[in-house]
Amino acid sequence: MSMTSDSPGAAGNNGRQGGLRVLDGGAPRHPAAGEQVRTLTVRGRVLRVSVRAGNPHWPPLLLCNGIGASLDLLQPFVDALDPQREVVRFDMPGIGGSPLPVVPYHLATLASLMTGLLDKLGYQRADVLGISWGGGLAQQFAVGCPARVRRLVLVATSPGALMVPGHPRVLLRMLMPRRHQGRGYPPSIGGELYGGSVRDNPALARELLNATTRLAATRGYQYQLLAAVGWTSLPLLPLVRQPTLILAGDDDPIIPLINARVMHRLIPRSELTIYHGGHLDLVTQAGRLAPIVEAFLTGETGPATRTGRGVSL
Repeated sequence: MSMTSDSPGAAGNNGRQGGLRVLDGGAPRHPAAGEQVRTLTVRGRVLRVSVRAGNPHWPPLLLCNGIGASLDLLQPFVDALDPQREVVRFDMPGIGGSPLPVVPYHLATLASLMTGLLDKLGYQRADVLGISWGGGLAQQFAVGCPARVRRLVLVATSPGALMVPGHPRVLLRMLMPRRHQGRGYPPSIGGELYGGSVRDNPALARELLNATTRLAATRGYQYQLLAAVGWTSLPLLPLVRQPTLILAGDDDPIIPLINARVMHRLIPRSELTIYHGGHLDLVTQAGRLAPIVEAFLTGETGPATRTGRGVSL
């Protein structure tokens, strides 16, 4: 199918609640009926891909997930978006339902994987949202293949190796895939690691991470860590020409807020929204943040200059 680049009309959430939706067993639910989940071979790599069908006249929204997390993690956010919006998610190699790659990869080389995925699904152009590690992937794609990206949304992310780092103890925990494993460990560190709503309810960390990752993902997690070694988007950010929404929490221990301000200053057509919350609030508070993303995706494109202001929620 071929997607147009026209901005869709104003959208709403039809009264749906976008907070974390859990099953009786305490686990976030998996892709809903109407979403097609399949395995595709893209540029020699095997990927688990989910597509939620939507309005064929709207560009699809391609979601890039955080490190070590499967596509299921973003289900509450997908549920909170306008049902007419077509949404594409995928598991990185070695994560979730995607098998380990034969050789490691690097962020600087992944733009071709993204173009291959769009080609495989028949899309000419997409809106792209990246959260955390996936924000780096989204930035790389926007710079490397600008004709394939209509609008860019960067959530709880940074410019990579040249970022202003979080607390060393938090970064040390990020190096360990154990934060995704075991029943007791994620809640014990959830508030310290993720901040925001997880600080108020540490059990959310267990519900999110245990239910959406697999214990065998250790090597896939390590590959994602290796992929970011030495990578930075800092000198490339002035080359990002797409309208860009930057969403950043004021209580994010992993990505300090100053990183979003730096990115906002360097990306010419960017706008910055600061929300009261932490690293995972796009998922845990999806009902609050999804409408902001929808408004950006459906709004008129502004002038080719930075908005010059940040909006706090």
